[in-house]
Amino acid sequence: MLRQSKNDRTLKENLLLASSTAAVAGITNVVGMVAFLAFTSNITGHVANLARHIVEQNFAQIIIFLVWLFMFFAGAFVSSFIIRSYEERSYYRAHSAPVIIEIIILLFVAIYGHNFYEETQTEREIVIAAILFSMGLQNSMVSIVSGGLIKSTHLTGLFTDLGGDISDWYHPRSTKAEGTKNKIYIRLTVLGFYFLGGIIGGYFFNLYEFAIFYFIPLILLTILYYDLSTVARHKLMRFFSRKNAPVSK
Repeated sequence: MLRQSKNDRTLKENLLLASSTAAVAGITNVVGMVAFLAFTSNITGHVANLARHIVEQNFAQIIIFLVWLFMFFAGAFVSSFIIRSYEERSYYRAHSAPVIIEIIILLFVAIYGHNFYEETQTEREIVIAAILFSMGLQNSMVSIVSGGLIKSTHLTGLFTDLGGDISDWYHPRSTKAEGTKNKIYIRLTVLGFYFLGGIIGGYFFNLYEFAIFYFIPLILLTILYYDLSTVARHKLMRFFSRKNAPVSK
């Protein structure tokens, strides 16, 4: 999922990346709403709230929402900067680094929330900021890896693109291009797994509360493992093929 550049990716790789990251975004957003009454996988609602607080001149809340917006921006910036810095050496290292940082942050949220969280306002604001940073990391990484095709956290843009693609597919002048059909598959996959992730997040948060955040890094680890397992199998096959090769005399 992470080893290929945006120009060399297969439909299967894009579908796997879309499903896993959309599930993460769905779980995170619903858990954020249930636990903190705040969006944690996108910033559209935060921009609206920021405008409302500006009108009401609620300066303390203005600062908080500006910090949250900046954290999402900072996550996207860091992710893009890391990828641009290392993609010439290894696509896998460049693409996996933001995922590893995201895993570390979400593990921190899981450990802190499960063991130390006392539901104070300051704690709430810090945890939301950390989650928004991790979602900025993920959204930027997925967008860069897929060439802008996959938007794992932005359902508004997803529905806009999906509407355009379906319209293009059914238009009388359409050539029914394979690329358009693949885009529809990918966008429906994002929508379906985001919704599924939301159901999972809401259901299990009611049972286990912050322990649900231990599950999210496991999904991200499968993304890292997918490419590593392929490389491991390839090296193993090469090793045994050399070992079983006839010795030339």
